[in-house]
Amino acid sequence: MQRSVRLKSFELVARDINDVDVDLLHTLSISVRWPHRPKDWDLLRRAGHGIVTVDGIGRVFGSAMWFPHGDDFATIGLVITTPRIQAQGGGRWLMDQVLERCGHRNLALNATHAAYPLYVSLGFTSEAIVYMRQGEAPQTLPPLPALDGELSELPSDRLSEITALDARAFGTNRATVLALLAEDASIATLRRGSEVVGYSMCREFGRGFVIGPTIARNDQDAVHLTAVHLKKLAGRFTRVDTRERDGVFAEFLQQSGLGIAETVTTMSKGRRFLNREDNGPWVYGLAGHALS
Repeated sequence: MQRSVRLKSFELVARDINDVDVDLLHTLSISVRWPHRPKDWDLLRRAGHGIVTVDGIGRVFGSAMWFPHGDDFATIGLVITTPRIQAQGGGRWLMDQVLERCGHRNLALNATHAAYPLYVSLGFTSEAIVYMRQGEAPQTLPPLPALDGELSELPSDRLSEITALDARAFGTNRATVLALLAEDASIATLRRGSEVVGYSMCREFGRGFVIGPTIARNDQDAVHLTAVHLKKLAGRFTRVDTRERDGVFAEFLQQSGLGIAETVTTMSKGRRFLNREDNGPWVYGLAGHALS
């Protein structure tokens, strides 16, 4: 596949995302009003692989990343194009590069409204809506349901206690990504007896903090695993990405001042990505749009 593309009067080439100054990536995300800080870009570059499109003098016009989880699955994210190249097919060229590099892996991504038609044309199918909820964490939380179990903090060197639970909910093992997220995150677990039945992470991201991933067996557990972080974030900007449209958990987020800012669509290519088990663990809060 060609590694460069000529768009009208200028030519763009693909470069490894690690060969580009992080400040240029930050400028790119700001140009489309995405909240990623340089530190967020650095973490994502450590978690996955990516390419950028640059012109002859090194200006960045687009990016795309993929995050392998094992040998047969990857998530795709940070697909950004400036309006100048988007209108000339730059987004499709970027995705062609990514699909070639991902090979025969099954794929999942979260599509913005603008990019949705492109992904449909590339063979991705819709599975669910993600609701990006954000706002200032309240000084006082709304009433909580009865707690079934015991909440406790998990040190980052004991991630092995949650990786199997996470893999069951997410659909594949992503221990490497969890280890990177845990470097700067607080982690809460919910135990019933000796069994860990849920966990959540909270870390700095973008304008403030993101709570996720959050893995729980039911809405009530998810509320408690989210509330334990919200209690420490009073007055601070907080974000939760969830596929829960309604129910106890969604209502709790709404009452906590985390309104829906926008939505994206979870899509897959190959095997189906989302497979919810009755009474099994479920991803109530995403790690992020790129990491899912």
